[in-house]
Amino acid sequence: MRARQLSRWAAGLVAAATVGTTTACGGAQEASTTTAPERDRPAGSQRATEQAAAEKAALAAYAGYLAASRTASRRSDPQEPELTRFLADPLLTRVRLSLRQAREHGAVSTGKLRSDPTVVAVDLDAEPPTVEIQDCLDATGYRLVYLANERVVPGTRGSRHLATAVVTRYPDGRWLISAGAAHQDQPC
Repeated sequence: MRARQLSRWAAGLVAAATVGTTTACGGAQEASTTTAPERDRPAGSQRATEQAAAEKAALAAYAGYLAASRTASRRSDPQEPELTRFLADPLLTRVRLSLRQAREHGAVSTGKLRSDPTVVAVDLDAEPPTVEIQDCLDATGYRLVYLANERVVPGTRGSRHLATAVVTRYPDGRWLISAGAAHQDQPC
């Protein structure tokens, strides 16, 4: 029973810690926007500028999230201050819980994650505005190891799989990663 719990914990930690790191995969998808009534929408070039700015801000938040997650995972530190600069709930709580569980089991992450994210949808008319990102996570060089002896935690083999994230613009203007998922059943 303990081995099954450890395996579930380890798989969950690798998934949470690697939600956002990947190399692009799959077919190209066009970014889309939800249309608002004509009177509420900015002119075409202004709209395109706003969409490009949203994509850039979302990708910057995503890159910051990956960097903060890697830093926190190297020490299994759920209180890493950079996490709150790039993550919002419910994802922030999920990541912190995974890091806390790793710390309790004496495990840390080592190695490299590769990421080449792509924006697949932009919805500036949503309340709040959102950007969806898709990434092909390459975690083949990423390991969860026990700090005491540097042995790999069973069940934490890295793979290449699809990861998705939702970036939300909050009222203060910040774009934060609010949701993410590692789709380990979808190789890329």
